[in-house]
Amino acid sequence: MMQVILIDDEQTVRDSARQWLELSDFKVMDFGDAESALNMITTDYPGIVLSDVKMPGLDGLGLQKKIAAVDPHIPVVLFTGHGDIAMAVEAIRGGAYDFVEKPFDPEQIIETIKRALEKRRLILENRELRKELKNNESLDSRLIGTCNPMRELKREMAHIAPTVANVLLLGETGTGKEVIARSIHEMSDRKKGAYLALNCSAIPLSMAESELFGHKNGAFTGARGDRTGKLEAASGGTLFLDEINSMPLDIQSKLLRALECREITPLGSNTPVSVEFRLISAMNEDPRKAIAEGRLREDLYFRLNTVELTVPPLRDRTEDIPLLFSFFLERAADTYGRSADSVPTASMAIMMSHNWPGNVRELKNLAERFVLSGMAVGERIPKLLSEKAMDNHDPSMSLREQVNLFERHLIQKALARHAWNIKDVMDELHTPRRTLNEKMQRYGLKRT
Repeated sequence: MMQVILIDDEQTVRDSARQWLELSDFKVMDFGDAESALNMITTDYPGIVLSDVKMPGLDGLGLQKKIAAVDPHIPVVLFTGHGDIAMAVEAIRGGAYDFVEKPFDPEQIIETIKRALEKRRLILENRELRKELKNNESLDSRLIGTCNPMRELKREMAHIAPTVANVLLLGETGTGKEVIARSIHEMSDRKKGAYLALNCSAIPLSMAESELFGHKNGAFTGARGDRTGKLEAASGGTLFLDEINSMPLDIQSKLLRALECREITPLGSNTPVSVEFRLISAMNEDPRKAIAEGRLREDLYFRLNTVELTVPPLRDRTEDIPLLFSFFLERAADTYGRSADSVPTASMAIMMSHNWPGNVRELKNLAERFVLSGMAVGERIPKLLSEKAMDNHDPSMSLREQVNLFERHLIQKALARHAWNIKDVMDELHTPRRTLNEKMQRYGLKRT
């Protein structure tokens, strides 16, 4: 919709001008004085201003100067009487877009307005492109990777970060979902607000409600003093809930209500508290599976995934491994005060062919072990990757993540031992075919 702010102190002029502007498909807001119109002027106003020059109070020349102080690229078109041309010319020298003499030809002024609106559209588009470029440059320093899936992910992040939309991140354990959540926060208008992260699978069931919604002194046994919950503490900022499918169903119901009503009631209190935060949540499985199994409320899922982003596993972006490993290697060398030895080509080839069940987190861990290892450089990668899976995990991984990694390792080794004879693997692991197929799909185990 093409927007025009129309200003003239004569009601009859405004009525007639508004009528033929609206017939030409312009959206018009008209005002009898310049001061009232100024309240509608912002840096992202997508239209133009059409104003008389001579008016009581703030005249067209003064109006143009005040608009230029807000945004010098908002086109101002002035219409003038014969005796006001000198003032209009002065306004144009000060940055006004154009002027039209009274009595004016409607077709002429409509053409002038259309040109001015096209200029405004191009200016706003260029601003958006520059902003997106800046965001992408900032993202490149946080999210290492140049493969197509990562380029697309960065583009989507830059596009949605400035909005207030809730975001759901889907990806395997270790793919960097929290890095993405923090990046979205830091590119948003809420970057000066709090960023709080909470792993739902790590909260004891008895503490889940208090952790999220807070409590008052004496609300339950052991509740000493008031506690501010994560939802309230994140007001004005961003709350990241990882593994949200692990949240108890009754707490999911209360979270849904908080998202709908934008208020919470701490345990032990009868007074609602307003909350205003952006929610970014994450899951390491298909949400439809969690819904079907009764572990995720479907109505909550629809609230979470205003925007849904899929984070690719490392095995689907192997071309990024050299760049990522080099980054982690330099950081580990700096942390431990060691030299960052070059990785032999043969070792890099081994890394490129590895399945990476722990994803980027596993690669980071390998870089640290590579720096700290006393083995010959050429031996490090083959030996480190051939060690037991439980010796190769990140100490920061949760119990569930460690169990999943170990289970994947057992299935992968059994498949290799039996040359992918599924029946033999079923017999060895005492696992039904359907269960084995589901786990192979979950862990991305495919015949190569």
